[in-house]
Amino acid sequence: MSAPRPGVDVRAVAVFSLTAMALAWLAALPLWLDGGLANPWAVVLLPAMMFTPTLATLLVVLAMRVPATDRRRWLGIWPLRPTGRLVAMMAIALVAPILIVAAVALLAGALGIVRLDLVGFSGFAQTLAAAVPAGTPLPPVEVLVGLQLLLVPVGAVVNLIPAAGEEIGWRGWLLPALRPLGVWPALLITGAIWGLWHAPVILLGYNFARPDVWGLLLMVGGCVAWGVLLGWMRLRSASVWPAALAHGSLNAVGGLIVLLAAAGEQPDLAVVGPLGVLSWAVLGVVVAVLALCGQFRPSVLAPAPLQSRGR
Repeated sequence: MSAPRPGVDVRAVAVFSLTAMALAWLAALPLWLDGGLANPWAVVLLPAMMFTPTLATLLVVLAMRVPATDRRRWLGIWPLRPTGRLVAMMAIALVAPILIVAAVALLAGALGIVRLDLVGFSGFAQTLAAAVPAGTPLPPVEVLVGLQLLLVPVGAVVNLIPAAGEEIGWRGWLLPALRPLGVWPALLITGAIWGLWHAPVILLGYNFARPDVWGLLLMVGGCVAWGVLLGWMRLRSASVWPAALAHGSLNAVGGLIVLLAAAGEQPDLAVVGPLGVLSWAVLGVVVAVLALCGQFRPSVLAPAPLQSRGR
């Protein structure tokens, strides 16, 4: 007979979640005390906040011994195998967020939600003209847009480091800890906690310019939607690194709709942004296709951990 699979360690999950959120509020506290997102220290504090889930992970792993053994495998940090599958998932992780965000932008244009300018890039030209002194010589706007697009994969790789600060917590520790509930409950709950963790900056107007409960609910919805895809990458590869790269890729391409919008347009990121409602629909289609192809079957996902805590 196989050993019985343990249930969720509710105490460890609660300690992890509350610690990550408390540390996030602590990191954002200077922004609340002085200037909000306009505080010049925001460029330091926002990336620093991204490492708080890793600090919460260290607490439950080292102090609470959850898990007690095989910690690197539990977190998906090591070993980097099966190699072929991991390489394939890393490639998907790099490209998929770019394609999804691009699909959202094009769909928004097709539906008439946002007027796009894919030839003259007049919106970007307008923004650029407002940002530099009059008469400043600049390359053609098409060249600048092309460079922006070419640098997205580079930005994804650079963003991998701070994104890993989050993903080691969310998809590295929390998702496996919740696996005894089943794959889908674990994915959805992890995404919801991830979204709520953003409260300190969302309530300052970050992402959606809605510093209220609606902004927070939008963030939770966006994180649940993306969290299913990132969680699938984590479980399909048995590694946290594809989820971290996909997170970095999403952050790198997040401003695409602003780059493609026509002059005079002010895209509502709650609707057409990478975490907005339209992106939920596109992600829903992507996840549905994966599910219909059997990609969420237990036989193709990494097995749930057999041990959740030590004695």
